[in-house]
Amino acid sequence: MRIVEADPADRATTQACFEVLRAAAETDDPTGPPWSLRRLRGWVENPIEMEETWACADEVSGVIQGFYYLALPSRENRDRAYLHQLAVHPAGRRRGAGAALLRHAAGRAARAGRSLLGGEALQGSAGAAFAAHAGAAPGLVEARRVQVLASIAAGRVAALREQAERAASGYSLMAWAGRVPEEYISRYAEVESAMADAPHDAGEEPWVWDTARVRQMDDIAERRGGHFYRIAALHDASGEIAAVTAVEPDQDNPQWGYQQLTAVTRKHRGHRLGLLVKTAMLDWLATAEPALERIVTGNAAVNQHMIAINEQLGYELLPPLAQSYELPVADALA
Repeated sequence: MRIVEADPADRATTQACFEVLRAAAETDDPTGPPWSLRRLRGWVENPIEMEETWACADEVSGVIQGFYYLALPSRENRDRAYLHQLAVHPAGRRRGAGAALLRHAAGRAARAGRSLLGGEALQGSAGAAFAAHAGAAPGLVEARRVQVLASIAAGRVAALREQAERAASGYSLMAWAGRVPEEYISRYAEVESAMADAPHDAGEEPWVWDTARVRQMDDIAERRGGHFYRIAALHDASGEIAAVTAVEPDQDNPQWGYQQLTAVTRKHRGHRLGLLVKTAMLDWLATAEPALERIVTGNAAVNQHMIAINEQLGYELLPPLAQSYELPVADALA
């Protein structure tokens, strides 16, 4: 087998990697959301920072058996490289492709001066068994949940929103689709930074947000073809943005959506603002995205506060759980 770097302009290679992902998901995660070719192409063609895609092809047939997508952060966590994907087609597993890709990724990480590889796998999957065999240490467990919109009892969202509005006296809602408006960008960055106290793996540095990073992420989202809906709670007295929630519908699979950020700044917690913005979002999506049927979210299993809000809104556990892993680069090379 040979490992070659994927050319972002080569749509055929991206298509082949997508077929690997789709086949792996059908085996490892049959009840989870389907993979989107547009989303994968967005990653490969429009990286956030230093990101690489390498594919493993059969020497004779040239068929791609697996690939990995490696991120090399340039601001926080510069000691780490993240394997956001390492996938092998089920038909080609247990033949050394995964091990070869892991060693290759570790070599790329070492060249970039990184000492740790981070990744994630679904519990009980082939990926989890592979991580354990490689000697990776398990980290944070993330509980996936799915909200089936048709299953929400009539009047439930309205009743919860009314409760939240009573507790959130002195706050106003504002909404926008797409880019963060220029007049709110610095205040929005403060809310993103509020996620710094969310559960994360030991030794991992949370992102530091500023106006440049907000605009960078907006630019990348546009190039990737993503479309975000955001609702924010504004503190009337100070003008501060106190809470934000965001949802991204899947452009290839419009019946599925992905919950992105939901954050409340520390000084404004205790006013049911998380529940307020999430119920307002559901009201908006009902008219803006009529094809939407399911919204998927993920929370650290120890984040009981946000899980409680999601369960109020009818989110149900979507097994299997996701498990983060960490492996020293030197161990992967050995």
